Amino acid sequence: MKKTVFVIAALCLMASAVSGFGGIAGRGSAAENAENQAGGVVNVFNWGLYIDQSIFVDFERETGIRVNYAEFQSNEEMYSALRMGGASYDVIIPSDYMIARMIEEDMLEELDFSNIPNYSLIDGMYKNLEYDPQGRYSVAYMTGTVGLIYNSAEIQDDITSWGALFDSRYAGQILMFDNPRDAFGIALKHLGYYQNTVNEQEIREAYDLLAAQRPILQAYVMDQIFDKLESGEALIGPYYAGDFLIMREDNPDLRFVRPDEGTNFFVDAMCIPKGASNKANGEAFINFMSRTDIALRNMEFIWYASANYEAASEFADELEPEDYEIMFASAQVLANSDVFTHLPQHILDLYDQLWIQLKAAEEDSAVLSFVILGIVIVFISVVAFISRRKRKSYPPTPPSES
Repeated sequence: MKKTVFVIAALCLMASAVSGFGGIAGRGSAAENAENQAGGVVNVFNWGLYIDQSIFVDFERETGIRVNYAEFQSNEEMYSALRMGGASYDVIIPSDYMIARMIEEDMLEELDFSNIPNYSLIDGMYKNLEYDPQGRYSVAYMTGTVGLIYNSAEIQDDITSWGALFDSRYAGQILMFDNPRDAFGIALKHLGYYQNTVNEQEIREAYDLLAAQRPILQAYVMDQIFDKLESGEALIGPYYAGDFLIMREDNPDLRFVRPDEGTNFFVDAMCIPKGASNKANGEAFINFMSRTDIALRNMEFIWYASANYEAASEFADELEPEDYEIMFASAQVLANSDVFTHLPQHILDLYDQLWIQLKAAEEDSAVLSFVILGIVIVFISVVAFISRRKRKSYPPTPPSES
């Protein structure tokens, strides 16, 4: 569970044990060569707020391998970072559909499972799934669903539909995912379409819905949603179930609902990028993360359901029924959910094109608002200046003669 004091303590502890990615580029130094002889490093790239970083200290103590850690906010950001190069990662934690894409594009290493004996602790329901049908490239980490989070103190309505995100009554208080797959997925679900549709007309209808939403939207967000919903700056937005349980600690008025139209169920998994410099160290890290006690610590910190069946079972026994239902989706919820799959390239290109249009329109709107504000300020200044000039030009009124 994310407690402020715990985070501060963890960060202080990590200061001496974990360094940022600023030092990755400078390979070959005497200090790094000495470190490699002592156990080396593992460069980890993960979602924001998605791991208990205090475990890095234990990993280094047990293995002698130092953890360099960096974060991304979306699968697309992670993918672009790897495609562009410039930094080397040994472990990444993408979602199902992105793993399938990276396998297809030969961007992942096959894992040596002799180095990952704790793979036996991963629940069979998360092995050999559609995104990695032969189970050669990934080890499942956490699972969850997407839902609507809203402030029940301010929104009295019974929220049951994704339509609340497109309701003008909440204008200026609505947040939306700042990544195309999740944003379009919600729009498609609300329109009654499959989230993995390859029908271009359906995708364009989803775009039209998102474009119509833009004027009543406060912001596109990822982890910024924590501060906005916890503080009451915004009142409603979609996000991941585990993160809701964290937000609720700081704002008990927040509520979570999986809309009637259905939602997205996801599996995030640990992988090793093609050409990783420290593959064996990456496999050691994946094995460590798959251990039951470590999986439990991560669950307690991030509130997502672990793919480790021992950890998930032990943690579930301690949950209140309401929290259990949020963290562990029921069979009924799963039956009404889509799992994102890798889409054909022409559909990915369409998504990119429409997303750029959507965000460009948002930027144009912001620029227009700034220009209008500037014009108003100039106008007021000119009027004030003319008024002062007029007052100064009037001759003083002579005293009356009596």
